[in-house]
Amino acid sequence: MISPIPASKRLRQLLAGDTLIQAPGVFNPLLARLVERVGFPAVYVSGAGLSNAMLGLPDVGLLSMTEVAAMAGRIANATGLPTICDADTGYGGPAMIRRAVEEFIQAGIAGIHIEDQVADKKCGHLPGKQLVSTQEMQDRISTAAAAKTDPDFVLIARTDSRAGEGFESALARSKAYLEAGADMIFPEALESAEEFRRFAAEVGAPILANMTEFGKSPLLAAKELQEAGVRIAIYPQSILRSMMKSAEELLTLIQTTGSQKNFLERMQTRRELYDLLDYEGWKE
Repeated sequence: MISPIPASKRLRQLLAGDTLIQAPGVFNPLLARLVERVGFPAVYVSGAGLSNAMLGLPDVGLLSMTEVAAMAGRIANATGLPTICDADTGYGGPAMIRRAVEEFIQAGIAGIHIEDQVADKKCGHLPGKQLVSTQEMQDRISTAAAAKTDPDFVLIARTDSRAGEGFESALARSKAYLEAGADMIFPEALESAEEFRRFAAEVGAPILANMTEFGKSPLLAAKELQEAGVRIAIYPQSILRSMMKSAEELLTLIQTTGSQKNFLERMQTRRELYDLLDYEGWKE
């Protein structure tokens, strides 16, 4: 159900509480509706998810800002949940960063994260990432903060410095990004619950944890994350990975047996799909 309260304000209200905000990653509006139906408080739009699912290509900066804003906007408008979106490195220089913030706000997005990698970015859990200087990232953040036409819009600074520069550098960079105008910090690829706990205690602002599978960070349960002081946990590719594995198993079954009959119990029924789509409401 769409809320009359702006998405950004709803996200601010969630952040003001004391419960961990779990935001599963989606790449289309139907999945966002499912996330809402199950009962999650927020939804996340992953750049990797969009690139993988919508283009069939890797997450190496191939989507334009207008493409991401348009797709994320459709997701945001399909659900009453506040939507957090991956905005990569800001899509260019100061003028593009300003335009990106304005476009995401107009699309109904509650908040975005911008990272400190060079423009030719890599997945945050791959080796060989290159970062811009602290000053250049501060410039990105200050530009984005100044471009906010909605004061509640949540600006999250992501730092990928833990892997290459170490924990202390990630902490120092994050504090500088907060001084430049970031509302939250996304420390990518922390390596233990203790690191999350220490980071949350020392950075002086809410933090976001990336609970992606097969990465550098351990897969911590919600209770562990909350006890560590994390405010938002995202699960960027969990749905995509499970769907792809299930689809592969179904296709293999059809190819080997000639029928999907033995897979029916693992499928969403027609009635369940129509209910999620509010088919009856549209008929009326």
